[in-house]
Amino acid sequence: MAPYGSWPTPITSELVVRAAAGLGAVVLDGDAVVWSEQRPEEGGRTQLVRRAPDGTTTDLLPAGLDARTAVHEYGGGAWWARDGVVWFVHWADQRLRRLADGGEPEPVTPEPDSPRADRWADGDVHPGGRWMAVVHEHHPAGGGPADVVNEVALLDGTGELPPRSLVRGPDFVSDPRFSPDGRRLCWVQWSHPDMPWDGTELCVADLHDGPVGPGLSRPAVVAGRPDAAPGGDGRGESVAQPRWAPDGSLWFVSDRSGWWNLYRWVPPAPGAPAREGRVEPVVEVEAEIGVPQWVFGQSRYAFLDGGRAVFAYTRDGLDHLAVRAADGTVHDLDLPYTAISSVEAAGDAVVFVGASPVAEPAVVRLRLDGVALAGEPEVLRPPRDLGLDPAWFSFPEPIDFPTSGGRTAHGLFYPPTNPEVTPPEDELPPLLVLIHGGPTSAARPMLQLRTQYWTSRGFAVVDVNYGGSTGYGRAYRNQLRGAWGVVDVDDCEAAARWLAEQGRVDPDRLCIRGGSAGGYTTLAALAFRDTFAAGASHYGVADLEALATETHKFESRYLDSLIGPYPQRRDLYVERSPIHHLEGFDRPLIVLQGLEDEVVPPNQAEMIVDALRAKGVPVAYVPFEGEQHGFRRAENIRRALDAELSFYAQVFGFDLPPEEGIEPVVVENLPPR
Repeated sequence: MAPYGSWPTPITSELVVRAAAGLGAVVLDGDAVVWSEQRPEEGGRTQLVRRAPDGTTTDLLPAGLDARTAVHEYGGGAWWARDGVVWFVHWADQRLRRLADGGEPEPVTPEPDSPRADRWADGDVHPGGRWMAVVHEHHPAGGGPADVVNEVALLDGTGELPPRSLVRGPDFVSDPRFSPDGRRLCWVQWSHPDMPWDGTELCVADLHDGPVGPGLSRPAVVAGRPDAAPGGDGRGESVAQPRWAPDGSLWFVSDRSGWWNLYRWVPPAPGAPAREGRVEPVVEVEAEIGVPQWVFGQSRYAFLDGGRAVFAYTRDGLDHLAVRAADGTVHDLDLPYTAISSVEAAGDAVVFVGASPVAEPAVVRLRLDGVALAGEPEVLRPPRDLGLDPAWFSFPEPIDFPTSGGRTAHGLFYPPTNPEVTPPEDELPPLLVLIHGGPTSAARPMLQLRTQYWTSRGFAVVDVNYGGSTGYGRAYRNQLRGAWGVVDVDDCEAAARWLAEQGRVDPDRLCIRGGSAGGYTTLAALAFRDTFAAGASHYGVADLEALATETHKFESRYLDSLIGPYPQRRDLYVERSPIHHLEGFDRPLIVLQGLEDEVVPPNQAEMIVDALRAKGVPVAYVPFEGEQHGFRRAENIRRALDAELSFYAQVFGFDLPPEEGIEPVVVENLPPR
């Protein structure tokens, strides 16, 4: 028997990062499978791995190369593959490189006028093999976010001709894709103040031969519509993930029904303009096939032979995989995976990244017989062998709970779990309320050792999908319009109080923690409310006005919908910024911050820390050299976890397991116990 929070556990910070690899995109290249791995033990770099048909795997990138793009700062779509050739963006200089089988990486984009001024992402190779359509982001020297140019560019794979603009004008573009016959190009576009989950347009144009490569003619918007009203009337349409089907139709995800479902654009008769095509539904269900387009290159559906398609969808916070037959019927596949991404397919085979409550992400391949599984799933890239009995893992329990305004919010509850400790009979566990980033995002229902790190020590954890989260339809997502700092805080408070009322957690030891946007909610809850006894902000926002004026182009108008247009509603920015309400802070806080963060600059963290120091509120500050928005290096991930645990131990007065040798964090202004 041991007090909650002090339980000894094999799930240490060292185990969290040991041989850890975050799996990204998966691509089918003939009979080979290629995927990306983020490796903390290699400085957080992204490696590309090819699995040959005989089962052998090979790391493709030489030491020192990192397949990661900085377009939109969040990246994604940093590499693509075809016919044994891989194109990838190297993080350090942001130039696109070509890597042929057995060769050395060769730059295919010019050296920019200033370091990292030209960035590339989300490319597609023309069926003819020479040309590529690629998202290009240009940062003029000395310019600010308003000066950044985003466009679809045409690249010559031979390097003979310089890049050339194909689509310029919208603030943002994504998903340039050539039709199978090479006669058309599609892309998605949107402009401020919309984010891609607010309102986008799907465009199609004809390709024609020109003196310096293909050009576009007769462009047309074939689906989608923007929602340019800050605060939102909800009448926009978010279109994403276009893919050309083998029959020449163009499939895409749209939330026109209130849910991100599947539709297709059927081209008009040969020679007719694209605007004469028609859109028809493919799969309409009260579930989310789409996900928020924070990064490029996401894939939630793919084409099988025989007119079939496979797709992932989210319902009640959990992911599922299903097959759409040629006759339009939908058939669920019985699989153990609750988090699914990067769905690709060829013939009867489906490849995806899947995770479950007892297993970290793996690259998985399925064989199908019609609409049913043909045999057991094949794991191509297994999760880590943690050497742990599943009895150590806390299983997520989906919960629905009442919150403000008669609404219902959602979450995943993880009770404290340790097979070797008997909980004290006269004590309830402390609660960690986890808040996902975004805020347009969602909790992931899969084994995450960073969560089990807490539950195996005697903490209860609830991962809150507050109003504004994805996975529950557009109406739920729109609950945060004009209400960031209100609805999210309400729902996090409601989750904590509901669990306390159920007798499952200690009402006097309710803690709140989050990163990025979740860090803002943490700070807002501590500044404006009195529910939580302590909090942890990971690269969180303290000053909304500073964020609106100092952040990068992609998010520079995001707050228009979450708060209100700036500077017209500056009053709301001040009203909801924790930095302007220091009088409300009287609970201990730990702040963890990367010093190279371009999304939430370090001065945000330093402002709130300095203010709490001056006020005499218990505060700890842990800065990390060389980290951006989120921690990628193994040693920093470890330090962040252990420092936060040390913080709670000092605040609540429990001992840390001595065998772990955790370095105590300095908590300033903490009264002696």
